[in-house]
Amino acid sequence: MDKLKILSQSDINHLIIQRDGETRLGERVNIYRHDVISVDGLKANDSKFVLLGIPEDIGVRANAGIAGAASAWRTSLTAFLNIQSNRFLNGEEILVLGYFEIDEPEESTIRALRNKVAEIDELVYPVIEKIVAAGKVPIVIGGGHNNAYGIIKGTSLACKEPIDVLNVDAHADLRELEGRHSGNGFSYALKENHLDHYFMYGLHQNYNNEAILSQIESNPKLKAVFFDDILMDAGNNGHFDEFGPVTGLEIDLDCIQNVLSSAETPSGFEVNDIRKLILMHAKKFSYLHLCEGATRMLDGRVSKLTSKLIAYLVSDFVKAHIS
Repeated sequence: MDKLKILSQSDINHLIIQRDGETRLGERVNIYRHDVISVDGLKANDSKFVLLGIPEDIGVRANAGIAGAASAWRTSLTAFLNIQSNRFLNGEEILVLGYFEIDEPEESTIRALRNKVAEIDELVYPVIEKIVAAGKVPIVIGGGHNNAYGIIKGTSLACKEPIDVLNVDAHADLRELEGRHSGNGFSYALKENHLDHYFMYGLHQNYNNEAILSQIESNPKLKAVFFDDILMDAGNNGHFDEFGPVTGLEIDLDCIQNVLSSAETPSGFEVNDIRKLILMHAKKFSYLHLCEGATRMLDGRVSKLTSKLIAYLVSDFVKAHIS
């Protein structure tokens, strides 16, 4: 049965690599000490940031992609928990909440996968809604980009208004409303009025169809900066001054060159481009969603670096917010 697995200190301790004279973030982070997620329970914790995992790739497969995104959560959590606790980041700023345990659908047809994604939506958004209503900042490690919808919906409901989103991505994920999958989370969020202004940064001309390009062109609430144009104008900052008071930050790791994902690319942002973006602009954002990265793909590709990259991006986001 699908559910949220709340992590205990014992669960976290099993992931920490001990070394004399050193203290790891995992020894300083906070945990949630109740059996049921509630706004009051979250408010009782002093941590500003809530770390949550959605280890699934059902949405990717429902979009005819290659499985593997489910592999990022545990290894990334381990990498993050083993960062040094020091003057730059103590660890007490973060509540490590847990992760969703999601069962595979009984059938592997596209229809069954898309129906399952809709069920995942219903699992995700109420938890995000409670986190935001408690005044916390969600940091979500995916999982497929389908989960953007649940995160946007939960944040919007907590704030009682549609929100803005910046999506750093090679793909607009504005595909048709054909059943839920990783390619149409923003389409559904727009349709249901949870998403107001949608900013896309780093889209690839080669991988967005004409219907999506026309949609962006015709809707004043959709704004896109193409990676192809960024290559010719390093000063383009993606309209970062136009955001509303509640804006989410989505980073699809397939926009970074040579990062393992279903849509791995040889041409894209460098890692330090994304780190710089976060370090310079994190205070503008009400949540962070890192998705589509993998440590092991179904087709046999593997990477030991994806988890460390995610740990860097999470720590950058927290440091920039509290500085």
